[in-house]
Amino acid sequence: MEYISVIQFAEKFGIAERTARNYCAAGKIEGAFLTGKTWNIPADAGLPQRGKSKKKQSPLLTALREQKAAKLRGGIYHRTQIDLTYNSNHIEGSRLTHDQTRYIFETNTIGIADTVVNVDDVVETVNHFHCIDFIIDHAEEPLTERFIKQLHLLLKTGTSDSRKNWFAVGEYKKLPNEVGRRQTCPPEEVHQQMKSLLGSYNLLSQHTLEEIIDFHVHFEQIHPFQDGNGRVGRLLMFKECLANGIVPFIITDELKLFYYRGLGEWNRVRGYLMDTCLTAQDQYKSILDYFRIQYT
Repeated sequence: MEYISVIQFAEKFGIAERTARNYCAAGKIEGAFLTGKTWNIPADAGLPQRGKSKKKQSPLLTALREQKAAKLRGGIYHRTQIDLTYNSNHIEGSRLTHDQTRYIFETNTIGIADTVVNVDDVVETVNHFHCIDFIIDHAEEPLTERFIKQLHLLLKTGTSDSRKNWFAVGEYKKLPNEVGRRQTCPPEEVHQQMKSLLGSYNLLSQHTLEEIIDFHVHFEQIHPFQDGNGRVGRLLMFKECLANGIVPFIITDELKLFYYRGLGEWNRVRGYLMDTCLTAQDQYKSILDYFRIQYT
């Protein structure tokens, strides 16, 4: 039998090489096998078919939507809003405590005495609550550049950054930036790289946890916005888990360093980030167990 490479398969069907490798790794291309680190694909292999069946809404997404609509306190929606907002903002340097975050969510007031508070921390906390509502409301919608930009707009509106003429709120970055001294995508290439990333990701109607994390890693490597990339990226992961019936997760402060290491090592060793996310997923599962929300 004649075999072709991942590159040849990707060119044949007009897909990204990363997508072709994901198909092979997931066993979706019959007869494909590894020789060392190289995939060998039967020359007559076809493109895996996209799932046609309608996805059933997860019990978690149902509960989040019902409790959001009812403005229920003390349930999974309430807990997710506070935990996800506090941890994601804290990773990015917010100095608000978990209790202060909870107070803002529950009372829509600040109520902080005898301490100095950064106004942006408060604004971005409130904005993050709106971002979570947005991903709950639109969980099943496909990821698009417009959707991602809207999430960034919600997060950064009203901040001090939004008043800077070089900062684009709800639009891709204007200036080059770095992450941990690592170069990211140049501003003039962001649109094309995001278009390519989304095109590859949206080829499938159903995604695995590893595919969602892989998207997150490449999103962070592109770093499309001037600021807010980490929070937008983690919100997108949470949304995609909800959309695909996967238990979502929250990267907590104690997992932050493992998370950063996993992002940096993903292209070499995927296990670091996978293990971190699975640990975070187990933590969220314990919360679902408490609230008696079923999951698979």
